[in-house]
Amino acid sequence: MANLMGVTNPVPGYDGPNNTRVQPTAIRPGDTSIQNIPDPTRVGRPDARTDQNGANDALLSDGLRYDSNLQMFLQALRESPDLAAEFTKMVSWLNVMAATPGLTEGVATEMKAFLQMLHMDAQGLHELFSTQMKAGNRFAGPLMSLLRQTFQSTNSPAIRQDILLFLKRYSDFSSSDHIGRTMNQLLRQLPDYMPKSWGEALANYSARLQLGLQAGDRQGNLKLLQGEVIPHLADYVERTHDMGTARTLISMLILNVTRYENGDEESMLQAFRQLSRCGESLAGLNQLDDKALLKLLRENDFTKAARADAFSERLASLASRALRGDGGTDLRETFTEIVRAMLINESVYMPLRHGLIPLLWQDRVMYSEYWVDPDAENESGRREEDGKIQFLFKMDIQGLGFVEMVLGARKEQVDLDLYAPDSILQHRARVAEDLQQILQDYGLTGRSVQVRKSEKPLAITDVFPDLFEGKRSVNVKV
Repeated sequence: MANLMGVTNPVPGYDGPNNTRVQPTAIRPGDTSIQNIPDPTRVGRPDARTDQNGANDALLSDGLRYDSNLQMFLQALRESPDLAAEFTKMVSWLNVMAATPGLTEGVATEMKAFLQMLHMDAQGLHELFSTQMKAGNRFAGPLMSLLRQTFQSTNSPAIRQDILLFLKRYSDFSSSDHIGRTMNQLLRQLPDYMPKSWGEALANYSARLQLGLQAGDRQGNLKLLQGEVIPHLADYVERTHDMGTARTLISMLILNVTRYENGDEESMLQAFRQLSRCGESLAGLNQLDDKALLKLLRENDFTKAARADAFSERLASLASRALRGDGGTDLRETFTEIVRAMLINESVYMPLRHGLIPLLWQDRVMYSEYWVDPDAENESGRREEDGKIQFLFKMDIQGLGFVEMVLGARKEQVDLDLYAPDSILQHRARVAEDLQQILQDYGLTGRSVQVRKSEKPLAITDVFPDLFEGKRSVNVKV
C-alpha cells in the first residue's frame, strides 16, 4: 500500500523514484562555516547567528525585523498597494457593476451614490479636503494644545501619566458611536462561525444592543455585554475549545467592550479633574462645570467634521459590501487592496495625516492621495515656534499622467516642487508661473517654485526623513 500519509520514516538517501540524492558530507565540530555545531565533549562556542537584524537591513525586500515594529511597519509601507491605481480599477468596476442587473438590493443604488460624490467643483474639493484634515485630528483645539504644551514642558512622570490617562479616556469617549457599531457588527458576524445552538442567542443580544445604542444607554449596554453576552461566549469557548475565526471575533468584541467601558462620561470627567494638579495653567480648567466641559469635548472641530464626512462613511459602507462579496470577486479584490493600503497609512506608527481625493473635475478623472506633517522640521533639523507644514501629493490625472507635488509652508512662505511627466515639462515655465499666481491669489508667497522631471515615484521616507529615522514614531521592542 502506498505511503500516502507519510506515516513511516523515509529511508535516508532514497525518496521514491528520485533516488539520486547526494549524501551530505560529515559535519566536524571545528567547521567554522556552520553555526554552533553541538559537541558533547566541550562547551560550544557562542553562536554568531542572531534573530535581530541591524538597522541597515531593516527594509530588505526579503528580510524581517524581529526587534522593531517600526521597521516592520516601514517595510510594509514600501510594499503597500498603489492606492491611485487601485482607485482607478475600483471606479471602473463600479461604473460597470452599477449598470449590471441582478445585484443585491441596494448595492447598485449605493454604487451610483458614491460615483455621484466624485463630481466636484472648487467649493466641493475645498470642503472635502478641509473635512478630512479636521476629521483626521482628534486631538486638536485650544484644550489639546494646552495639554500638549504641558506634557512637553514637564519632567514629572505623574503629570504625564495623568494627561495620557485623560487622553485615552477621551479617545474612547469620542469613538463611542464607532465602537458601538463595531460591537454590534461583531455580534451579527459571530453566528456565521458558530454552531446554530450557540449562535441563535446572539441575534437577540444584537437586537437589544442596537436599541440600547440608539437610546444612548451606555450603562444598560454594558450590563448586557458584561452580564450576558460575554458569559455566553466564555461558556462557548470553554465547552468547544474553538480556536478559529469565532475565537478571533470574540477577542475583538471583548477589546471593544473594554474601550466602550473606558469611554464612560463619568470616568472621563474624573480623569479631567485630576489634571488640576498638573500646573496653574490646567488648574483654571476646573472652573468649568461638567455640562460646559462635555460641550467643549463634543462640539469641537473634530466631532463636527467626523459627522460631516459623508465621503468616508459612503466609502466605508461600500467597502463593507464589497468585502462581503456583494459586487463580485474582482470588486472584492480591489477593495481588499484599498483597505490594506489605507490601514497601513492610518497606522499609529505614522505621525502624518493621510487622506484621499478621488474626483471628476470638468469631465477629467483625478485620483489623489496625500500626506501631511503638521509639525515638520526646518532645514537645520529643528522645529520652530512658527511651525512648518510639509505636504506630499500623489496625483494620477487623466490625460496628463502621474504627478507628484512636495509643498512646504511656513506662515506665508511656500516652497513647492512639482515632479511631472514630459507632457507637462514641455510647458515648464508656464506651469511654474501659474503655480506662483495661484499661491498669490491665496495670500501666499512662492519662495521657491520648481517644475522637475519625474524620475521615479517619491518614497514617503524621502519627503519625511524623520519618519524613517524614527525620531517621532513609536518603536516598540518585542
